[in-house]
Amino acid sequence: MIKNFISFLCNASPFLAVIILWRLQLHFWNPGGILAIIPIFFYSFVRPIPWFPAISILFCFLIDYSCDTKLFWTTMYFIAYAINGFQYFIDLQRADKNAIVPFMIFFGFSLFLLMIINISWVMIFRCIWTFIWVSALYIPFINALKRLHHDD
Repeated sequence: MIKNFISFLCNASPFLAVIILWRLQLHFWNPGGILAIIPIFFYSFVRPIPWFPAISILFCFLIDYSCDTKLFWTTMYFIAYAINGFQYFIDLQRADKNAIVPFMIFFGFSLFLLMIINISWVMIFRCIWTFIWVSALYIPFINALKRLHHDD
């Protein structure tokens, strides 16, 4: 019984991570639950899990709602999902270092667009800080999730 429960928690850890990271919203450290983008990107593109894209779309929408960005992150997710469909050119499942470089490109480009849309000094510094913070947390979060999910 306990073994089945632990197995269930291990299999549910990517889904739970998205929920927890979105829910732990702090203005400076996790604005709008943006840290949930880390497991959303990883388990949608790098190590795809069945039914995870549906959860990813829902939580991108919830991040948009929390950040008041009017479908920005949802649209960026759809664009990344469409680009990922070109497996002949882009193969994130075989990328080195848990695909941190493609994640930084995706996240950096998204923040750059967001910064251009709402240009101000505060927004520039906020986007730079968010990019550095989320990129620095990518590897530790992914390593922890891989251990919990028993991913190799």
